[in-house]
Order: sequence, then structure tokens, then C-alpha cells
Amino acid sequence: MANWVYPLGTANDGKWDISLGTFDSSLAVDGWAHTGLKVATLAAGAAVELPAAPEERIVVPLSGSFTVTVDDGEYVLAGRQSVFHGPSDVLYTGIGKAATISSNDGGRVAIATAPAKAGYPTRLITAAETPVELRGAGNCSRQVHNFGTPAALEADRFIVCEVITPAGNWSSYPPHKHDEEKDGETSLEEIYYFETRVAAGSPAPEDADAFGHARVYASDERPIDVSAEVRTGDVVLVPYGWHGPAMAAPGYDLYYLNVMAGPGRVRDWLISDDPHHGWIRQTWEGQDIDPRLPFTA
Repeated sequence: MANWVYPLGTANDGKWDISLGTFDSSLAVDGWAHTGLKVATLAAGAAVELPAAPEERIVVPLSGSFTVTVDDGEYVLAGRQSVFHGPSDVLYTGIGKAATISSNDGGRVAIATAPAKAGYPTRLITAAETPVELRGAGNCSRQVHNFGTPAALEADRFIVCEVITPAGNWSSYPPHKHDEEKDGETSLEEIYYFETRVAAGSPAPEDADAFGHARVYASDERPIDVSAEVRTGDVVLVPYGWHGPAMAAPGYDLYYLNVMAGPGRVRDWLISDDPHHGWIRQTWEGQDIDPRLPFTA
């Protein structure tokens, strides 16, 4: 079975902490074709370069602020203290454009990618413009930043968003799939990039080990069985199958960046719930959203 779990340090390449699925990734993943991710940690004034390539990209500051230079101008991304401090400015670069990403004050940046053919203009989406959705209810409450979804961004192939799950809550739940092109479902690969932290106000010791859990399992004859502890910098790939829950352990908040794309003609996130667990959605009616949400700057 292919390797679908990449703990921090196992998918690095040169300046990149993570380089998976992009046109220049040196680490090949069998059966992976439609999405990519790069992550870099940069000191103030340091930069990484992305050559022009037939892939669309969106630059997502994880911590700190950045300046991105592309062929049609220079864009300052105000950034944020951490992924747990609300949305950030992000930049969609389109295809065939070289980009230089410079750190203004030291921080970490992610670049979501997908092989693409159709060109769309460079677009800055500010934190204030980012659609923030509070999804679920009770202990299934989570916060979604929908900056790269079809309703928010014109793009060719990918769908990109990020999710914050408060300590003790479940997200990516009920388990669902998007691995077939059929009525009501689209075929999409998916990348989960994770970060964790001790929940604010917790009496945790300095050496507390913030973690979460991620689950992926088979929906048909194709074998896949992932039950992984995840921490900051870890990646889980979902080529197919039911996936969820992504669980924030008590005491620890959980963040993940999702990158999805597939071979279908329609760029849309259409899913099927695992029929054993889809009924859970009905229980949210009448429940309140977790009062810890939204997470803001």
C-alpha cells in the first residue's frame, strides 16, 4: 500500500519543510496526480521561489506576514500570529506564473497547488473578505475558512479551505467520501495538512504534546486504513475512501488545511456520507454552536 501519512520531516526537500505532489516535488507518491502542497519556514527577509509551471497555486500564510511577487505585481499578505488566530490574507496566482515569496517578519507559509490548464487572474483575498463558516453543532462544531471554494474563488481545478476544531471536538464528521464521478458526488483527491496547539487557558505543562487524530478507511475494494496521531507539520493524503473524523484531543486545538482536486469536468465538492454515520447530522438540529467559536485575531 502507498504511504498516505507523512509526519513532519518525512516530506522535506531543500528549503521546503513539505513538498508533495507539486510539479517539482522530488518525493514521488504512487497514484497521486491532482493536488500538491508546499510548506516553508522562513526567517525575516528570507525567501523561496516558485518557477512558472502548469499548476495553479494559492499562497496561505500560516504564521507571520509575507510579500509575494508575481509577473503582474507585488502583493503584501498581512498574515496572522498563528493558524488559530482567524483567517489570513491569501493570494491566488493562477497558472504559468513564477512567484517569489518573502517573509516580512519570520513565519511559516503554505502553497496549495493543482495541475491546471485554464488561466484565471491573480487575486488577493483579504482576511476580511474570507467567508467564515461555523459548521456543525455541539462537540461537532468547527470553523471553516472558505477562501478557495467555488463560491469564493474563480479557479480551474482545486478547492482549498482551512478548518479549526476546538479542543475535544470532532470535524470531518460524519465520515464521508468523494471518490466517484456520479450524481451527487465528485471524485477529488484530498490533502490534510495539520497544526496543533495547547488550548488557550489550559493548565498544561511546557512539555505538553499537542496532538489530534485522523481516520481514513476503505469505501470499496481499494484498500486503505489510516488511523494516525497528527501534530504540527504532519500531512495525511486521502486518495479515496471514507475519511473522518479528524479529532481534536481534549486540551488541544486542531487545525488543518485542505487541498482538493480531481479529474472530473466540474469543480465542485459533492460528497456521500458513510451510511452508518450520516444520521449524526440530524442531531445537530437544536444544538448550539460551540461558544469557543469563532477563533479570531
